[in-house]
Formats: sequence, structure tokens, C-alpha cells
Amino acid sequence: MIICASASSFGQNKHNWLSFRGNSSLSGITEANALKAPKLLWSFKTGDAIKSSPIISNGNIFVGSNDGKLYAISKNGELKWKFDAKTSVEASPLYLDGNVYFGSLEGIFYCLNATTGELKWKYTTDGQISGSASWFTDKSSKQKKILFGSYDFNLHCVDAKSGQLQWKYESDNYINGAASCNGEIAVFGGCDGFLHQVDVKTGKAKNKLDIATYIASSVALDGNQAYFGNHDGEFFCVDYAKNQVKWKKEGAVSYLASPSVSADQVIIGAENRQVYCFDKENGNIQWQFKSKNKIEASPVIAGNSVVIGSGDGRIYVLDRKTGTQVWAYELGRAIVGTPAVVEGMIVVACMDGSVYAFGEK
Repeated sequence: MIICASASSFGQNKHNWLSFRGNSSLSGITEANALKAPKLLWSFKTGDAIKSSPIISNGNIFVGSNDGKLYAISKNGELKWKFDAKTSVEASPLYLDGNVYFGSLEGIFYCLNATTGELKWKYTTDGQISGSASWFTDKSSKQKKILFGSYDFNLHCVDAKSGQLQWKYESDNYINGAASCNGEIAVFGGCDGFLHQVDVKTGKAKNKLDIATYIASSVALDGNQAYFGNHDGEFFCVDYAKNQVKWKKEGAVSYLASPSVSADQVIIGAENRQVYCFDKENGNIQWQFKSKNKIEASPVIAGNSVVIGSGDGRIYVLDRKTGTQVWAYELGRAIVGTPAVVEGMIVVACMDGSVYAFGEK
């Protein structure tokens, strides 16, 4: 539910998709190559619709559901365990060092043992948590820290092992998306219409840039550039080191998805049913692909392919250079989450309440 008045890849590889956008920079890219014509391997049914994006660690799939549970599913589609968070889990989980981290719409953030599902700690905010967590290593203590936003207006930083609060940074409205992090700063767009930069060591503001309307999705970082769309259908490339807009493109209705960034392209879907591929340097549109309904799901760049779900109930594989459809599979209900793409497998969750795995039979 969206209401409005996210480095290095940190160990990411082609066999694991450990977070919402694959890494703490939220770049939405993997070393894995997407299969050109995958087959449905299995499906797993939860108790309600799924807005959460699945992740994959060592063949195990973790995903939240609106039924209030976090599920661990084997690579064969069998339930390993489930944890009852009592309230809808829309946020994608994060896997880190044998633990799974996620927040609920009740505003509680959880750390679970990834093998057993046992609760290790929980931390309570004063508003719902809709966005995924990211993480970084504190350079002075060498300890890992977790970042996540809440509808209590705050970006929270907690210790990964203990769940103890390290700092809070207060914005002026809800934080809906995930915060991207390069190990030095956290960057996020808020429902207050600002692009925020926060020093992760101190929790203090480094800069903020007025974008004029709210940013419901997450920001991808690449070098000194931040890429994101806003609710007015404007897509931005911001040089955050200079705190200024490098280029901006208009005309897409609204963006609820987050972009994927490669060496030369930025790819994102919009509510006008289009997938856009922008030239990373100047914002020129290289290609567009039109689905049959609005797109809230974020894409994944996998080799020469783009994998993306749509509100039309289909999962698509597109050619990354031309935008041509390579493959599609109709699930029948909207897909709003990011697919998890690893070598030999695509896993996607659907608003029909099921998780689907595609691969080679």
C-alpha cells in the first residue's frame, strides 16, 4: 500500500539474489544470464496476495505475503518454514550472514535465522514499513548496519547483530522505498518530494534536493549518479556529489518502479504501461516496450536480457539492446515485485498469492 500526502554488490553473484534490487546500490543487475525460453518448474501458494519481492540465497527463496507471513521455500518449491509477523509483509526481505531481515505494515522490523526461521530480534518503529532494507559496514567498528525507512518519517539505522538503534534521520513525510547505500551515504526519495543524502556514519544530512513531488520508489546509485522516477512521471539523473540534476525526462505518467542500471543504460517501467530504456549519460530514449497494463514492478538486467513483471499478469524477458520481446508467460494476476534472477532460474511473486519458479526442465 502506497500512501503519500538504496555501492558495491557486497558479495552478490550469479547464483544469489540477496535483496530487493540485488545489492545495496539498488542497481537491479545480475551476472546471471536470463534463460531465453524458461519453463514453469513449480508454484507455491501463500494465504493472500504478494507485493513483496522474492530473494534467493543458496537455492532457498524468501518472500513475504499479505497474509502476514514470511516464507522460506526450497529450490524445489517445498515449504521449509514460515514466520508469522501478524501483519502484511510488503517489503522484500534482505539476506545477510545467515539471517533474513524484513519489516511489516505494523512497523516492526525483524531479524530471523535464515535456516530455522527463529526470531533473533525485532525493532519497532512508529509507522508501517513498506520498503526493503539495505546494509553497509561501519568503517570504524567493522560492524554491519541495517538501513530501512518507515512511515514514521524516519530512516532507521540498526546494528545487524543486536538490532540496537544506531541513529535515526527524520524526513518530512513517509518513506516508502528502500534507501540505496554505497558505504558512505544513504540516498532515498521521500514523500516529502526531496532526494535525501545521509551520512551513514553520523546519520546527519549531507544534502537534499527538491524534486517538487513525491518519490514513492527507490533510487539506484552508480558512481556519483542517482537515478529515479517521481509520481509526476519525471525521470531523473542526479549528480549527488554536486547535488544537481544532470538530466530529466518527462511524460511517463508516474513511476512506482525502481530503475536498473548497466554500464550504458537505465531501464524502468512506468504506470503508462511502458518500459523505457534511457541512455545513461544523456537520457535519450534508446527504446520503449509497451505492456498491456501499468507497470509497478522493477526490472532486472541479466546479461543481454531484461526481466520484468507487469500489471497485465505477465512476466517478460526483453532483449536489452532493442527492447524486443524474447519470451513472456501469463500468470493472470498483476506482478508488482522485482523478479529474483539467478543462473538457470527466475522466481517471481504474483498478486494471486503464489510464487512461481521458471527454469530448464
